[in-house]
Amino acid sequence: MARGPLFQNDYSPQFSGHETFPLRYGWLKKAFDRVAETESETDNRAACWDDEAIARFGVGKNMVGSIRYWAKAARIIREPATNTVETTELGRLLFGPGGLDPWMEYPATLWLLHWQFAAHPERTTWFWAFSHYPAITFERDGLIRKLDRLASDRGWSRVAQTTLKNDVACFIRTYVARQPSGKSGHDDALESPLTELGLIKAIGKNDGFRFVRGPKSTLGDGVFAYALVDFWSRFYPNAATLSFEAIAHAPGSPGRVFQFDENDVADRLAVLDDATDGALRWSETAGLKQVVRNIEIGEETALSRLPGDYASRPGKEAA
Repeated sequence: MARGPLFQNDYSPQFSGHETFPLRYGWLKKAFDRVAETESETDNRAACWDDEAIARFGVGKNMVGSIRYWAKAARIIREPATNTVETTELGRLLFGPGGLDPWMEYPATLWLLHWQFAAHPERTTWFWAFSHYPAITFERDGLIRKLDRLASDRGWSRVAQTTLKNDVACFIRTYVARQPSGKSGHDDALESPLTELGLIKAIGKNDGFRFVRGPKSTLGDGVFAYALVDFWSRFYPNAATLSFEAIAHAPGSPGRVFQFDENDVADRLAVLDDATDGALRWSETAGLKQVVRNIEIGEETALSRLPGDYASRPGKEAA
């Protein structure tokens, strides 16, 4: 995985599916509840996303498609077969009966969503921007040009400029709130919840933006441990140890996706033993900086560490 999944020969890029709508508050709960209501039925996909869903959700057809897209991207639902939709363990933990955060009031939920969106290569723009973009600042048109060149260099099927433009616009709106105009008010409900993370800031007046690197005070150790286990299991499933270099710098790693510098990663790894009850341990023996896996730890165990990040009162702090 020297250069990451985008550079594998069998990689299929994706620059669409969201119907140009970034995630909005309330969408994931609506999607989860609808799937939960119908998943006991055979071939329930139509019941989740057909014309009845348009009336139930109170939105247009394209927006129903967007709700479905983001619910799948968040990994709170999945479609294991052509006509089947079901909830996931993560979805039930967050949005099910007695769920940790059905109304997305906690920063931990937003960090989990960001991880799902940006650490998995299915969303090409998200993955490339956080894991491969070489600078701290960027302009909208420059990002489009770099993605266009990436598609050309990789020999991907022709990607229309309009498709790239819309995907980059959706990416930016996922993390950067629109500035209120003088003609209309500002409706927070129309903004993406992930704007609260402060991962990307608008700069200047020429459509410029900046990634915000450094510590993330609202990112809990449980979410970090979950992300590390997810990264480890997908990219290094048979390894008993994982190097500091991979955790901090590899494409799709916690260091890349959370925009940490090396000191931030080191601080997180120093408390990993306590955060995982000894399942993962930071080691600097014989000059090797690495995490040692003392026992097999899968998604279920990683999810069990998340409730600790929801122990305090929800807040709206920036990253």
